[in-house]
Amino acid sequence: MSTTPAPTQGRSAPAPTQDRSAVRTLLRLWPYVRPVRMRLFTAAFVAIVASCLGLVIPLVLKWLVDGPVADRDPAGVWLGALYLLLLGCAEALLFGLRRWLVARPLSHVEAEMRADLYRHLQRLPVAFHDRWASGQLLSRGTTDLMLLRMFLAFPLTFLLVNGVTILVGVVIMLVQNWTLGLVILGPAVPVVVMCLIFEKRYAQAARLAQDQVGDLTTVVEESVLGIRIIKGFGRHRSQARAFRELSRTLRGTELRKARLLATIWGVIVTLPEIAIGAALVVGAVQVADGALSAGTLVAFLSTALALRWPVESIGFLLAMSQEAATATERYFEVMDAEPEDDRPAVRSRTRPGSEPEDSGPTMSARTGLAGVRGRDGGLRFHRVTFRYPDAPEDSPPVLQDIDLHILPGESMALVGTTGSGKTTLTALVPRLHEVTSGRITLDGVDIREMSREELRARVAVAFEEPTLFSASVADNVLMGAGDGAGRPELERALAVAQADFVHALPQGADTQVGEQGLSLSGGQRQRLALARAVVGRPEFLVLDDPLSALDVHTEAAVEAALRRVLADTTALIVAHRPSTVLLADRVALLSGGRITAVGTHHDLLRTNAEYAHLMSGSGDQEDER
Repeated sequence: MSTTPAPTQGRSAPAPTQDRSAVRTLLRLWPYVRPVRMRLFTAAFVAIVASCLGLVIPLVLKWLVDGPVADRDPAGVWLGALYLLLLGCAEALLFGLRRWLVARPLSHVEAEMRADLYRHLQRLPVAFHDRWASGQLLSRGTTDLMLLRMFLAFPLTFLLVNGVTILVGVVIMLVQNWTLGLVILGPAVPVVVMCLIFEKRYAQAARLAQDQVGDLTTVVEESVLGIRIIKGFGRHRSQARAFRELSRTLRGTELRKARLLATIWGVIVTLPEIAIGAALVVGAVQVADGALSAGTLVAFLSTALALRWPVESIGFLLAMSQEAATATERYFEVMDAEPEDDRPAVRSRTRPGSEPEDSGPTMSARTGLAGVRGRDGGLRFHRVTFRYPDAPEDSPPVLQDIDLHILPGESMALVGTTGSGKTTLTALVPRLHEVTSGRITLDGVDIREMSREELRARVAVAFEEPTLFSASVADNVLMGAGDGAGRPELERALAVAQADFVHALPQGADTQVGEQGLSLSGGQRQRLALARAVVGRPEFLVLDDPLSALDVHTEAAVEAALRRVLADTTALIVAHRPSTVLLADRVALLSGGRITAVGTHHDLLRTNAEYAHLMSGSGDQEDER
């Protein structure tokens, strides 16, 4: 079994920042928006012009009422109607142009952000993925980016457009009649106060809802991937109950958002309507007294009514802006995570030809091959200690003072009880985790001095849990080889792994395997994973119990073929069964995070009681980290 760090308790993602500026958060989108800024600025300008054209209509109405209507001039009325029709058509065309201007560039922005997120996820260390639920990452790459595209397409533009429209409209009303203008502006202060309160509360609810969407996505994904377990144990009802509970919680949060939006909408709609009603009464009195023309009152009220939508949309636009700010915050929580640095981390302190440090029990257990192969080659662990980054500081390390030397061309089996740290040790070789202290060398060179690309080109791995992708068998296997690999390398690797079943598949090696390879048996998946490890003829091979899912006859055939591969490589093999141990030249016993014995299989059987106990099949089973 693999030893993986314990998941973060209580949350599947970092806690949200309580005090954050939505504007500062949204400004982080600028690097993505900058390449398309001219189209967005043009679209905003077009929208402002279109909106201001709508404010010209009340002025035409004033002219129409005070002129042709008052003078009983039918020709003037028809001319005014034509002006209004042309203004309406121009406004509609300009808004259509704005939509056309933003559609393509914003789709490009969303695609670029999604591609950057995916590339970044591939570069993040394994420790990051151990802490994060997959559903949280999926929701950031789908729902959150959709919210950001919607924000850039509509709220971002119309917060500006509506702001300019309200400002211009208020100026027009004040110029027409300043007393009526003050009546209309009466609700401004309470509306602004309510918007500030709404913004803060809605931001908290939006963040909670988006995190809950991520949790719900995780449950759905796990249920789909684990459908065989759910059906096999008849747990579909309990899974459905768990899903309903999460859905009910999310529904409660969404209803809270709806209540907040309804409250702000009610305030924003009601107060301006009262102000318009009051302005109508005051204006009618002024018209009756002769202090105001009927056309001016019509124009004033038409302008006020034209501002209804810009004012009423404030709550809606603020809500979408807060959701976009939350989505931006969640997106950059991932993007801000430190990726693996592909550059060499340290300068090597052990070079080929230099004198290595003492390696403890391994040095005394060397066979006669040591003199031929030299003291510095192969794979070597120099006093390696490892503790998971998320482990409590007072907890003991998973691995402590590991000294181990696998000579060039030698195979070493790694044996230990469940939870002793075998899989963790193998994960250190390709730098899936970084050593806490000590160092690991390949042919005398510290692996941290190599780039990860160089290191992983030299070291091939096959994990205990074989993972296959939704691709063809050939693509899955050749993933372990260089770009120039083809059918000869594929056939050789399949032969080593005894994966002849591939030729019986409907399209042979071109057959598409299902998600996670679940259309294949466990043994078939394991053989393909082994083929992927050996296809590139690696210098160093790390195998984590590679034959555990095979039947006795297939295991024997794979072992026979694998021996020929191991003759040309340096290998570390996690083993649980004597048959796998016999593949190796020597055996290392890992107990309590330390190497306690190294020797041949037969020597350890005679001299080490713990090893003999493990090989007897009655070893203690412990919970593995």
